[in-house]
Amino acid sequence: MEVIEKMQQVDLSDVDLNLLKLFDALVRERSVTQAGFRLGLSQPAASRALGRLRAMLGDRLLVRGKLGLELTPRGEMLAGPVTKLLEDARAIVSPAVFDPASATGRITIAAHDHLSLLVLADLAARFERHAPALSLHIAQPAGDNVRLVEQGTADLALGVFEALPGSLYRRNLYTDSLVCVMRSDHPGAAGGLSLERYVTLRHVAVTISGVGNSAVDLALSAQGLTRRVALRVPHFLAGAMLVADSDMILTLPSRLARRLAGRLPLALLDLPLQVAPLSPAMIWHERFHRDPAHAWVRQQLVDIVASFDTVG
Repeated sequence: MEVIEKMQQVDLSDVDLNLLKLFDALVRERSVTQAGFRLGLSQPAASRALGRLRAMLGDRLLVRGKLGLELTPRGEMLAGPVTKLLEDARAIVSPAVFDPASATGRITIAAHDHLSLLVLADLAARFERHAPALSLHIAQPAGDNVRLVEQGTADLALGVFEALPGSLYRRNLYTDSLVCVMRSDHPGAAGGLSLERYVTLRHVAVTISGVGNSAVDLALSAQGLTRRVALRVPHFLAGAMLVADSDMILTLPSRLARRLAGRLPLALLDLPLQVAPLSPAMIWHERFHRDPAHAWVRQQLVDIVASFDTVG
């Protein structure tokens, strides 16, 4: 005979969900005493809880049989769902676990070419080695990239940031300074640069965010000076390649300059001007702060930049 039961709406505030743990223990043990022992209850306390459980579910659920407690038809129907409900509840409240080897999906990072050139190769190698099914995407830059992180378009951003919204976290990565690069056989490369010589040369200026003056121009302006900007480009790599094939000069972060000078015919010179050090950082939204996958990616970046001082 098929029995069709009509479900009624139940106010969960009137339900003692802890009693479901007792039911699950009774299904496993088929003994009130042993079920109580499993849950740390005395035999009388377990018996009283069983009475409340029967009242809550409107059924005796377990009755005495030849081999101990046996499930009623409703008890049989509820045993599987209750076990799964408790397992799902434990999964919800258990700390999230991230296994890079089996992780899938995509991590999106917003970064201009300066920091992309410094960290991307090492980060991609770490993904390939430790998280081969996790893909890496570099987002199209948008100003300082803060808006991309706020909107969730990017999981994190790398850059030099001013004041940030309260919903974003920041971690400084390292400190850097500015240097100059010229083509290696430039006539002005020998003997270093004076400030007077620096301002008369033709400069390639890299405009990253497109907002405000650069730190170099602000420092020059404080001394009543300006430089000759012959060309503005949005990328450091393009600027370095143009300088390598011309008589122009480029001012850029020293770590990037050393990296580029290893691949292009460039000479490095000290900047004859006091400019505040750069402090590149990574930023991320508070909704990802405790996510183990995002925390793993952030740690990879921390480890990569920590190696800068050892490899030069």
